[in-house]
Amino acid sequence: MGSPSGPPFDPDDPDRARREHDTEPIPRYREDGPESGFGDRPVFSDDIGYGDRAGYSGEERPGQTWVRDPEPDYQPPSISEEELAGLRVDASGMPLGPRRVLPLEDEPSSLVARYLFPTERYRGEWKRHWIHLTTPVLVGVAATFVLGYLSGFLAGQDVGALTTVAVLVWFAVMGWVAWRVADWWYDRFILTNKRVMVVNGIITRKVAMMPLARVTDMKYEQSPTGRALNYGTFVLESAGQDQALREIKNLPNPNELYLRVVEEMYEPQAVEARLGKEADEAKADDGA
Repeated sequence: MGSPSGPPFDPDDPDRARREHDTEPIPRYREDGPESGFGDRPVFSDDIGYGDRAGYSGEERPGQTWVRDPEPDYQPPSISEEELAGLRVDASGMPLGPRRVLPLEDEPSSLVARYLFPTERYRGEWKRHWIHLTTPVLVGVAATFVLGYLSGFLAGQDVGALTTVAVLVWFAVMGWVAWRVADWWYDRFILTNKRVMVVNGIITRKVAMMPLARVTDMKYEQSPTGRALNYGTFVLESAGQDQALREIKNLPNPNELYLRVVEEMYEPQAVEARLGKEADEAKADDGA
């Protein structure tokens, strides 16, 4: 037999006791106490604060892990049936609950159709909110009252020329108001599967666009009045330096429009699926 490896036994070695303690075998404990020879050691139970792989879902881990006691004040979240309905989807991925976006228009107007190329898919067009006409309408109302009073006053003073001037000024102001209303009517925000556009102008037409692929950030802002009347300002950021389309003011239903643009940017397949489903339902209704 060979001699064991390591230094020879020295009874006077001061580190001998420490080495023997370090190499002492670890006892195994039972539920009714330790094995013989370790009666002076404390007894630990396996079921106090421990569980078999608790807290690890679907993960195989050897041994035992610590289980934290639940917090006494913790309350599970409460989810209503309406919220659950909004999360349920059918086999095709379509939501079964109430839809958060309004139905899309079938065809673009003649004003918008001329700016769409054949392979581009139309997603909707919006006029600016009527709050956009606040200034011209207020100017027209004020001019009517002021110039009407002035015309009556000048007519009593027998100065017909000034009365005529006042009437012509009123016609000019009302013409400007009509021009602003017509400009509002032809001003459109357009969304397709490729880009967003703003078309405005009656005589001098302006068309600004930004590809959806280049939009790096988008937000909308609502003042207290905007929240009450449901309009807002959209701000688009793109990867390029020159931005032909950045800020669009006084757009109606900003949350609805925001969902439309974001869905078109990140989930175009969902839009196509919804449009296809709506088309099938329309055909079924026509057939019935």
